[in-house]
Formats: sequence, C-alpha cells, structure tokens
Amino acid sequence: MNCASRRVFLKLVFLNMFLLQLFNPIKPLLGSLIGKNRKEDAMILPRPNEEGRVSVEKAIKNRRTVRSFTSRQLTKDQFSQLLFAAQGITEDRGFKRAAPSGGALYPIDVYAVVGEKGVEDLDAGIYHYVPSGHRVELVGPGDKRKQIANASLWQMWMAQAPVNLVITAEYARICSKYGDRGIRYAIIEAGHVGQNIFLQAEALGLRAGIVGAFNDAEIIKIMGIPKNHEPLLIMPVGYQA
Repeated sequence: MNCASRRVFLKLVFLNMFLLQLFNPIKPLLGSLIGKNRKEDAMILPRPNEEGRVSVEKAIKNRRTVRSFTSRQLTKDQFSQLLFAAQGITEDRGFKRAAPSGGALYPIDVYAVVGEKGVEDLDAGIYHYVPSGHRVELVGPGDKRKQIANASLWQMWMAQAPVNLVITAEYARICSKYGDRGIRYAIIEAGHVGQNIFLQAEALGLRAGIVGAFNDAEIIKIMGIPKNHEPLLIMPVGYQA
C-alpha cells in the first residue's frame, strides 16, 4: 500500500470511529423505536374450540346483560374463545370471519382492556386482536379499566370485570365501496360482534355487559389507539358476582 492509499485508508478508519461515537448516544433510542415494532409483545392464542357444552338455544335463552362482576381471572382458553367469537377467521383457507360484514370488508377491530391478573399469563394492558394468526398484540401496558370506566360516564362497575372488550370501526374500509351507507353497515356489524360475545360468554360460563355511553375521544386517548378507530361498544366480560 503506497502513502496516498494509506492516508485514504486511515481517513476512512478515523471517519468510521467518529461516526460510531457520534451516534452512540442515540443507540438506546433507536433500540426502543425498533423494539416497538417487534412482535415480542404479541401472543398467539390457544386454538379455539368448535364444539361446546351449551347449545345455541340455551345460550340465547339465558343471555342477560350483567353489571356486577368478580375479579376472578379468565383462562387463556376463555380469552381466546371470546376473541374468536368476535372476529375470528372461520375458514380453514380463507378470510371470512365469525360476524357478517358488508362486502366482507371488515371495518371492525376488537381491543381488549385487560386488568391486573385479568387473563392467565397476560400482563395488564391494552391489546389488539389480530384475526390473521389468531393473536393479540400489546398496544400499551398498564391496567386502564378505571380510566375506561371514568370515560364511560363514571360507570365504575365496568372496572370490576377482568376484561373489557372494545369494538371499534374504521369507516374508510367500508365507505370506500358503499359511501356514507357504509357507516350503517359498520354499526350493524358491531351489533353482530356484540351478540357473538354475549352468546360465547354464556357458553363459557361467563357473563357480559354492554356500554354505549362514553366519551369517544377520551376512550381513544386512554387506549392509545388510532384516532380513526371509532369506539362503538364496550363489553365488560367475566364471572358474575
């Protein structure tokens, strides 16, 4: 290596060392940003059952809206079954879901507000159900049940339930085809999802409540979900007190 080449080589070495030192302080920041996009906070749910011990007829007859719950923890299997009933994919090699949707466009998302020791092996936090892969992904940590209840006109009985399921709609997904009429179709779909949750809870020996009175903007802020995911229903689920 001649002198000129050596000088170029040394300059590159020193430049590399300088850049490493320059960016070293932001490594933790970069790591945290990358970490937010990783799937370490995702949990694949147990495979849902396709046969239960309670008939549809009996579940319909016994279904009631409940506003009093114990703090008894749900199992992972129960949690999995509830989310499957709400929005689970029911085709072995397809995408059709448990609740009907206009044009199969599925504007509905389901979130779970999980309390401390609310679900077996799941930390308290806000979780988003992802039908593809039947899994939940952490949106944000912490027990937010009391905040959700406060934002729901101070209906504090909601905070007693180990889990609050929040049904939201992103209207753009369905209005892109049906225009403003898509809003009606999304609301109809949310009703189907809610009834599925009611009946599935009954079949599992659980009970559910249903709430439509809340401050939309506050719920979105507390949960840390996208602003275009408009909350339509909140359904506390657990064992009846």
